[in-house]
Amino acid sequence: MVGKTIIEKIWEKHEVVAEKGKPSLLYIDLHMVHEVTSPQAFEGLRLAGRKVRRPELTFATMDHNVPTVNRYDISDIIARTQMETLQKNCEEFEIEIADLDSPDNGIVHVIGPELGLTQPGKTIVCGDSHTSTHGAFGALAFGIGTSEVEHVLASQTLWQSKPKTLEVRINGQLQAGITAKDVVLAIISKFGVDVGTGSIIEFTGEAIRGMTMEERMTICNMSIEAGAKAGLISPDQVTFDYLRDRAFVAKGEGFEEKMKQWQELATDKDAKYDRTVEIEAAEIEPMVTWGTNPSQGVGISQLVPAPEDGRDQVEKRSIQQALEYMDLTPHTQINEIKIQHVFIGSCTNSRLSDIRAAANVVKGHKVADGVRALVVPGSQSIKKRAEKEGLDILFKEAGFEWRDSGCSMCLSMNPDVVPEGERCASTSNRNFEGRQGKGARTHLVSPEMAAAAAIAGHFIDVRQLKSKKQTNG
Repeated sequence: MVGKTIIEKIWEKHEVVAEKGKPSLLYIDLHMVHEVTSPQAFEGLRLAGRKVRRPELTFATMDHNVPTVNRYDISDIIARTQMETLQKNCEEFEIEIADLDSPDNGIVHVIGPELGLTQPGKTIVCGDSHTSTHGAFGALAFGIGTSEVEHVLASQTLWQSKPKTLEVRINGQLQAGITAKDVVLAIISKFGVDVGTGSIIEFTGEAIRGMTMEERMTICNMSIEAGAKAGLISPDQVTFDYLRDRAFVAKGEGFEEKMKQWQELATDKDAKYDRTVEIEAAEIEPMVTWGTNPSQGVGISQLVPAPEDGRDQVEKRSIQQALEYMDLTPHTQINEIKIQHVFIGSCTNSRLSDIRAAANVVKGHKVADGVRALVVPGSQSIKKRAEKEGLDILFKEAGFEWRDSGCSMCLSMNPDVVPEGERCASTSNRNFEGRQGKGARTHLVSPEMAAAAAIAGHFIDVRQLKSKKQTNG
């Protein structure tokens, strides 16, 4: 009997209805909702006279529209209405919500793992494309549309066509100073934004096994930017240690029993994937995107490409259009690109470890003249813990703005917007045209690289900055 991947194991366990050549009806273990994609779904239930099938398996939060300064002062009428509507819907349909008053409030893909709602083997959905973040725990997690949100609320199930399996293997160990963000940007740069189309990715290899849960979440968060339906990592002891004693996780003997079940989820040694791609960890350096999709990125030592570097006419035209929007000249050194804004936050890189890593770079330095730099924790809990460590003071003394939690400058749905024509070194996940504001120019980087750019006023190899600090120290 041929072994199975974790993807196949979870899928088969959750099939309620399975007919050859047709989509499967999957049971959903956890449904997370926020204020932007849920109002129409709840209204659909109301109009049809339906209830939420399993309210105890649904969890809500407010994040996209939440101001990170004066969070209760919501001047945007649409944003305020969406948040008030979510509050009313959760009260009516008896759904637990981490609202603005809750100590658990934060970005949906940050608080799920933080609270232990996210667990191995679960099927998890949310009306948000970066639901793939939860796959770091060995869960099958993916984003859904508004009509699908309504379907899950009403039935706790979802019709889905079974995707193919793709293994992305990172061989060997990472060089010192290379982060998970660099790894995933390097993968997307090398293989393209469509490498995962029609597939669920399992990330494997020595480099992945050496990562913390926070780093694994960064990897899985951006699997959607490689075109995948979802991305996940087989659970191991690192996973179990992270989950132990979380609020929604079983305790004592119950946890030990859960752990035995989770261990069985790992991909079998003789399992076959539909496809495998590999990248060598040693070849990855700190990454910076120069263009308008996550695949348009290069290492810090490299140059901005020219249109003629494209492999075909489509890619050549794409490079030309990106250069025009980003106002960049071909063959420019990446470290010559000046920035006006720095954003450390988002569901990709706003966890306590991300903030600590950035703080370690910032310590002893000041933000460069003409640069506005924001640090936005992923949850109120993370903010509180960071402040207990004095990280807020360190950032503020260096010239950073220290904020409340929220999606913030990841996307222009709240007051944190990059002005037209200005550049931002961002730890978020998308650099599309207008993503951070009309005409905004986004460069995706790791928290360490963002912190280094804030200090220098332009992109710089953070390893050089750390080296100088160690020499001077």
